[in-house]
Amino acid sequence: MSVQLYTRRDVLTRLLAGGALLASPALRAGTASVIEDIAGRRVSLRQPIKRLLLGDGPLAYVMALLKPEDPFGDIVGWGDNFRAADLDGYQAYLQRFPSIGHIPTFSSRTVDSIGTELAISLEPDVLIMNLSSKPAAESSGLMTRLEQAGVPVVFVDFRTRMFGNTARSIQILGELLGRQAQAQTFLDFRQTQIDRVSTALQSLQHRPTVMIERAAGLYDDCCLSYGDGNFGELVAAAGGDNLGTRFLHGTFGTLHPEQVIESDPDIVLVTGANWALYSPAGDWVNLGPGADPEQGQARLRRLMNRPAYRSLSAVQEGRVHAIWHPFYDNPYYFIALQRIAKWLHPERFHTLDPDATFEELHQRFLPVSYQPGYWLSLSGASS
Repeated sequence: MSVQLYTRRDVLTRLLAGGALLASPALRAGTASVIEDIAGRRVSLRQPIKRLLLGDGPLAYVMALLKPEDPFGDIVGWGDNFRAADLDGYQAYLQRFPSIGHIPTFSSRTVDSIGTELAISLEPDVLIMNLSSKPAAESSGLMTRLEQAGVPVVFVDFRTRMFGNTARSIQILGELLGRQAQAQTFLDFRQTQIDRVSTALQSLQHRPTVMIERAAGLYDDCCLSYGDGNFGELVAAAGGDNLGTRFLHGTFGTLHPEQVIESDPDIVLVTGANWALYSPAGDWVNLGPGADPEQGQARLRRLMNRPAYRSLSAVQEGRVHAIWHPFYDNPYYFIALQRIAKWLHPERFHTLDPDATFEELHQRFLPVSYQPGYWLSLSGASS
């Protein structure tokens, strides 16, 4: 949907053209406070925070976690990739909170899509952005323009360093929203679930090699993957040896099919979601709340017929799995940790039930009911 610009647009254009500073009325009211964001920046804000602009749509997952009774009521705009990158998840929240269909959106493809005029016209108390967007926001001049316009920017991170930055990011957002107690209760639950994996792996002797394909089937080429961050970090914490770490420098990159074939990994893991708005005809594995496992398995079989995979022993012996892609960008990643650990080391985790953990998360913290469909295996939906 197109973003509605409010009546201040003409005034803002003249002020920005003249280099004048502007702070929204919300920023001039309330109690002053300073918060240190995940980038180590000290950001001056006015509390209470009532108008949030989300630079990335999936930050909605955190809003649902911290304010389950009304998670989106204070959001004045967000990136369109909550809907486009997780259509089934978005639809579940739309059914529960129909008003989200009216929240102004902007393209999430480039940081520049959050234009200065757009940001100010929405009159946010704060713009929340992912840490991974910081270099582009600085090099494009967006940060400077927002600072001049009086729009505070706070960086959080659930993507680049999941284990290192998630807890502090949750605390930051808890402080912004006045939900410190809810944030801590969730973090306690999160740590307990992580410990269930890390404790069982303390005496680990063997780490199976894992090939992770990022967004398999969404693009024509193969094979997008992860280095030592994000899902690569998850695989390592789950007791695996991530193939991408051997070849890639950084969090994301592309492996050549010949590298995959020659490495002959023990396990193949692909990520997927409902990407009908990105690639209607793609062979991506549809995963998410209520996804059809038979359709997902059929697509996974087709993906494994590509040249990079068809000769692998993991494919021939059925050690192939698919998991919900948005785990890579939200604080629920410890669910993926449990599921991957159980795939990699079934003998150590035969009593661990990731479905039950995810259902408990929904029951205790989220305003929508849990629906299975977030993972499957070539040999079965939940094996």
